[in-house]
Amino acid sequence: MKHVFDHLIIGAGMTADAAAHAIHEIDPGASIGVIGAEKHPPYNRPPLSKALWKDAGENSIWRPTADSGAQLFLGRRAVALDADAHTVTDDRGDRYEYGKLLLATGGSARRPAFEGDRILAYRSLDDYHRLLELAGKNARIVVIGGGFIGSEIAAALAGHGCRVTMVFPEPVLGARAYPADLCRFIEAYYREHGVDVLAGRKVTNGEQVGARVKLVLDDGGTLEADAVVAGLGIIPETALAEAAGAQIDNGIVVDECMRTTVIDIFAAGDVANFPSQTLGRRRVEHEDTANSTGRIAGLAMAGKPEPYAELPFFYSDLFDLGYEAVGTLDARLEMIEDWVEPNREGVIYYLDQGRVRGVLLWNTWGRVDAARALIADVGPHSEQTLRGRIRG
Repeated sequence: MKHVFDHLIIGAGMTADAAAHAIHEIDPGASIGVIGAEKHPPYNRPPLSKALWKDAGENSIWRPTADSGAQLFLGRRAVALDADAHTVTDDRGDRYEYGKLLLATGGSARRPAFEGDRILAYRSLDDYHRLLELAGKNARIVVIGGGFIGSEIAAALAGHGCRVTMVFPEPVLGARAYPADLCRFIEAYYREHGVDVLAGRKVTNGEQVGARVKLVLDDGGTLEADAVVAGLGIIPETALAEAAGAQIDNGIVVDECMRTTVIDIFAAGDVANFPSQTLGRRRVEHEDTANSTGRIAGLAMAGKPEPYAELPFFYSDLFDLGYEAVGTLDARLEMIEDWVEPNREGVIYYLDQGRVRGVLLWNTWGRVDAARALIADVGPHSEQTLRGRIRG
């Protein structure tokens, strides 16, 4: 079957929804098609490791994509792209002609080397549904990875009444992002909430036998669980862009309007490597970036380009702790701590040769714009200039 659209979007996530609304805002008469591999229409992804494990209903996650007039083709995967002919073919053999194309393909979750229906690379709504089935009270669940997703889902599962073990290679929880004292505080906090933390360990092998999963660790130890959740990050889905001849470098390289190096093809969201005026070229896997770069791509596709100039923020909930952050959180940078109450409320600044590159607002709220302004300020900054600057 043949379909013809002014604008075609591959990927049916938050980025696609934001782009479709931006296109419709500028050109209400334009036809928009969206191809999505999942069977679900666009939804908010952060609740999968946050609010859905608390008191939020699933009805709260859906995006109002229908308001954009976009036609959705769900449960389909785009498998071929001919940039010269402006056509896309999906795995059912349907062919789509486009005027402008947006690649909002995101990424595929990194998976352990072993497989089973109780071994989840946690990323989608279907993953949430399956994990909810497995996460009965006192269920033993191992979370592999101590990063953003691993920390969130471990806290969510413990709060749900599961017996949770975290396994990760860093010497302490949060070691890549936080100062040492805060890392030790967070790890102790997780232990106090019933999480067994195995720092400095790697899972080298695993096997599912019936309703149990057995894991082998690098020290020869073993773990058994009812389910395993891998929070190991993603691999950008760049195959279509590569086939079209787009430049690839840790994702799809785009300019400040989300244009790729191929005419009439754009990229946004998790898969896009975009320029930042203050932080350099980067690829960011967070909700704010999905929404903002999706909108920028949609505006450019509709003929009203607007350069991307934001500093995206992200946030997390860890039991009763929480934070918002802007920029780069990298423990290899110089870190300046400015606490109202140590490890409970304060601000941490990440500096590179006197320039603020990131700001962590630890249980400090409503200060994201101030953090953005500070990162945009070339400085130089020091502990003296930053003390009380934001938390004040």
